[in-house]
Amino acid sequence: MSALSRLIPLCLLSLPALAVPGTEEQPAWGIALGARYADIPYATEVDQVMDITPLMFFRTEHFYLHGLEAGVHAWQNEDHQVTLFSRYRFFDIPEEYQNEVREDSFDTGLRYRYKPRPHEYLDAELLTDGSGRTYGHFRYGFHHREGALEVRPTLQLDWRSSDFNSRYYGLNLEEADADLGATAGVELRYHVWRNLYLMGEAQLSVLGGDLNELSTLDSRYNVETFFGFGFFPEPEGWGQPWRSDALEGHYVRLAHGWATESNMGDILGGNWVEDPYGNQLTSVFWGLPLTNELFGLPLDIYFTPGLVYHHSSEVQDPTYEGVLAIKAYYNFSWPIRWRIGVAEGLSYVKDITYIEQIEMDRKGYRPSNLMNYLDISFGANLGDLLRVRSLDKLWLGYSLHHRSSIFETASQFGRIKGGSNYNTVYLQWHF
Repeated sequence: MSALSRLIPLCLLSLPALAVPGTEEQPAWGIALGARYADIPYATEVDQVMDITPLMFFRTEHFYLHGLEAGVHAWQNEDHQVTLFSRYRFFDIPEEYQNEVREDSFDTGLRYRYKPRPHEYLDAELLTDGSGRTYGHFRYGFHHREGALEVRPTLQLDWRSSDFNSRYYGLNLEEADADLGATAGVELRYHVWRNLYLMGEAQLSVLGGDLNELSTLDSRYNVETFFGFGFFPEPEGWGQPWRSDALEGHYVRLAHGWATESNMGDILGGNWVEDPYGNQLTSVFWGLPLTNELFGLPLDIYFTPGLVYHHSSEVQDPTYEGVLAIKAYYNFSWPIRWRIGVAEGLSYVKDITYIEQIEMDRKGYRPSNLMNYLDISFGANLGDLLRVRSLDKLWLGYSLHHRSSIFETASQFGRIKGGSNYNTVYLQWHF
């Protein structure tokens, strides 16, 4: 393990993330879960690492969220497009080290896209890490549909600057020149039934030949695969981006909550303990309606970004949290209107909160700012409850604000188990 001990403080593996969105018809929304397998190119006893990876998809005319990439189209017409984007880059080393060593990041890039034909595209991308080390891609891709199967092959050239290679492949121990590598990949999506799809991806990357001389690398060939499933609109509903007038029922939700050291199971069972320091949060969420049915069932689905303010206390300074999630509601009447909701998404907190830090300290983990997000809610319609018709669009309810890391299965969440929980009370106004 001597080679690994040298790379731990320094290295970051730059592998392309799951496929970038092409020119094919894309769904306006979606959510997916799968397993990502990636080769480890260094001289370690373990050759491969696996991550459970949740993915979200949301697309408007100018903004998109596509799995592990988000971007804004700065300019576009029928044949050309310029996009400012951020893409997640994994750090692939053996699982046992991933909590201690986390150099993964969202890198920023600029992409020019030319579309010579409706289902083909050429990309030129330039990206940079947080310290200004640059790399880029020149990519050709196309889309083909055969019945229920969609196929998206890509071929690309990968350019990396000298300082990028010296840092991430020479590990600051050896100087490396700029290099030109290549990647070939294919993404598959199969429509099973209604909103259910199977998803898969495979790609082979090769580093430039000069990097093969680096003693820090065991191989310059890397294979990455992904297998999973997702929920998207049915195929005939693809092609059109989300529009603000697509459905009625936008909402704004204001909530205030109190931290608890109890886990989710105890909380939902009605058996939780109070945080002795009284740590609290206040959040505001915006709900953008996506559809009012899933698998033919009457479910209201929303894309819901949120901003959370964690108040100061005697054990923590104030901090902020950002959330992106997709939430489903089931509505029923008995004898007034009720709704049960479940959300899945991503949460990023600027500074680790006290209630989360003590959980990590107790279990011996290094905390992670990026975590999986869950929200479980139960609410009643205030118009029905108070018999005031002017309040028909206002809901009062309880929600559980939960950050977690999928039980040590995800390196992007720090390969940890546990997180934080807040019991919150909310008011939700639909318009």
